[in-house]
Amino acid sequence: MSREEKAIFTNMCMIYDESENILVQNRLDPNWPGITFPGGHVEARESFVESVIREVKEETGLLIEKPILCGTKQFMTENNARYVVLFYKTKQFSGNLRSSKEGEVFWINRKELSDYVLANDMEEMVKVFERDEWSEFYYYQENGKWKSKLL
Repeated sequence: MSREEKAIFTNMCMIYDESENILVQNRLDPNWPGITFPGGHVEARESFVESVIREVKEETGLLIEKPILCGTKQFMTENNARYVVLFYKTKQFSGNLRSSKEGEVFWINRKELSDYVLANDMEEMVKVFERDEWSEFYYYQENGKWKSKLL
């Protein structure tokens, strides 16, 4: 029995400041629209940290430093590949904010997040970014229905 499996690695980064503001992206992707954090795919042979730095730069114009891994999201795709999202956060950044083809990026106060139309399950994912008691947002199937849990 092989221990190898197909996997897709992606990342997402919560960028925040000392005034309780967070950087959000209004995603234009019809498969997963709404307010979320910037991020994207890890390229072949790219380190996870370098991938999140690159994706944030491409989508926001900001150069982040010292992103901290704070959790994961995962599920199995229809093609039986494990889809893993690595959650990072940082308050160290520089540069000029600009939007990209992925969607508009802008700062909001963290307390206002629920006032926006969020991407699917964003509220649950934010709990993993912010709280030490959870490190994983996990999708699984039970009796043919998708369910999720925080671990």
